[in-house]
Amino acid sequence: MGCSSCSSGKDGQPKGCKNNGTCGTDGCNKLTVFDWLSNMSLPSGATPFSCVEIRFKNGRKSFFKNTENLSLSIGDVVATEASPGHDVGIVSLVGELVRVQMKKKKVEVDSEEVKKVYRKASQKDIDIWQKSRDREEKMKVRAREIAIRLELQMKISDIEFQGDGSKATFYYTAEERVDFRQLIKEFAHEFSTRIEMRQVGFRQEAARLGGIGSCGRELCCSTWLTDFRSVNTSAARYQQLSLNPQKLAGQCGKLKCCLNYELDAYIDALNSFPKSDTKLKTEKGTAVCQKIDIFRGYLWYAYEGEWMNWHKISTDHAKEIIAANNNNEKVVGLEEFASELMEDTKMNFENVVGQDSLTRFDQPKHNKRRKKNRNKRKNTSRTNTDKQTSGSNKSKGGNSQKQAGGSNKPKGGNSGNKNTKKTSNQRNKKSRSRNNNNDKG
Repeated sequence: MGCSSCSSGKDGQPKGCKNNGTCGTDGCNKLTVFDWLSNMSLPSGATPFSCVEIRFKNGRKSFFKNTENLSLSIGDVVATEASPGHDVGIVSLVGELVRVQMKKKKVEVDSEEVKKVYRKASQKDIDIWQKSRDREEKMKVRAREIAIRLELQMKISDIEFQGDGSKATFYYTAEERVDFRQLIKEFAHEFSTRIEMRQVGFRQEAARLGGIGSCGRELCCSTWLTDFRSVNTSAARYQQLSLNPQKLAGQCGKLKCCLNYELDAYIDALNSFPKSDTKLKTEKGTAVCQKIDIFRGYLWYAYEGEWMNWHKISTDHAKEIIAANNNNEKVVGLEEFASELMEDTKMNFENVVGQDSLTRFDQPKHNKRRKKNRNKRKNTSRTNTDKQTSGSNKSKGGNSQKQAGGSNKPKGGNSGNKNTKKTSNQRNKKSRSRNNNNDKG
């Protein structure tokens, strides 16, 4: 829940109204109430309800009479009756829903607890109220130092100034009774104001200060929970939770209130189960219950002496065995019933992604040093080849010139000799062929 002023600012950082639980729009405060009757008009001739609900620091709320018939709406800052002086608060609820809340909390309209609303707060009232609120944090630090110096077994958790700054209420927690007469004298001398000490419980302290629970959400006692019911360790036993005080305790040091939320559902579910202390008698031995699964409806039993081997059976089978034992009959063993609930524990894994690699979109990391070494090697090889080619060209050019100058004559003489040899051979062949023909004739 947040109002428009609690949006994010530059660079995504939260802006915030910096009112610390006293938001004027009543959208981000503690113990807020949604007025679901605000859009409904009253019947003709009916007068609106004269009482309003006003919220003060850290979720403290009270009902007040609107005797002056002021036109009040949710979020208005008003000055109310206090003893002595006046207090300043914010209207959190108006209309017929206030009547419902007063009836729920058993507050009578004509009782002395319901005081008056004086007026809407002026700018002067708001300035005094804000100045007194700014003093609270420094006073709390100084008050804790004084309490430690006096060696008092108490913890000052919060300080709340009255709207006119004439009185400061100190909220503290203590396990035993504390004699703070000397403490009040030093507080009055140190802070120069009227002092009121009010002891609260550990759960009320957590509700006033607020925080984040182990579930990741805001504390129930500081957002919507108003009645604190007693919580026992039996609630954890019914829900099959380990009795670890570090996990079961909340920020107040007591057992978590959320242990009671689902307790009735667990108790109703356990009524269909046999009692865990009943033993099953079989021919193989006596079996004792080790574990219960409330959601799936299974029980685990182990034979006496074989505590490591558990046998899972259903509630119907357990009741059947108990009924047989009541008739002085024994079952052969729990293995027969457990075999029906045997599950295939083999896991068939499938390649959801396919044959592609998960790193196929990642860019390969190139080593700059390797690139430099490769470039150096390429450059040196190129220079060496260029030198070799230039040297070979020079040597070939000189030799060719020498050969061209002195080999023109012998080439021509050799070719002439070859041609004369060919013609003489041809003539000899022709003469031989003629002689042969003459001999035949």
